[in-house]
Formats: sequence, C-alpha cells, structure tokens
Amino acid sequence: MNYCIEYEREEDGRWIAEVPQLPGVLAYGTTANEAMTKAEALALRVLAERLETAECNPTPISIAFAAL
Repeated sequence: MNYCIEYEREEDGRWIAEVPQLPGVLAYGTTANEAMTKAEALALRVLAERLETAECNPTPISIAFAAL
C-alpha cells in the first residue's frame, strides 16, 4: 500500500504534514522536514496499532512526500 505525506506552510510559519489515507495522522513542525518526520512516525504507529489489533492484514507499504 502506498501512502503520501502532504505538507505545506501555515500562515504563522509552522509546517503541517498529513497522510490523507490515515485519518488523524497530522503533525506540525518548525521545518518541513520536522513535520514530515513526525507525520511518518505517527503513520507507522497507526499502522502498527492496526496490525496488533488485527484491524488490517500485513501488506508492504511505501511512503512518499508531496508538497501541497
């Protein structure tokens, strides 16, 4: 399964990154890289939780980055 991290700069200067395919996976950072790193880590936690609770079956994943 492929996941895309979308990111953009907010008006206040913070960066926001999210994985639209995983509801709730949203993270802020002071740089684009920090926001994307936090979003990727959160996405992996969400996927691990789904596997541990048998909410989904294991599948190969790929994570890509895209500017909004």
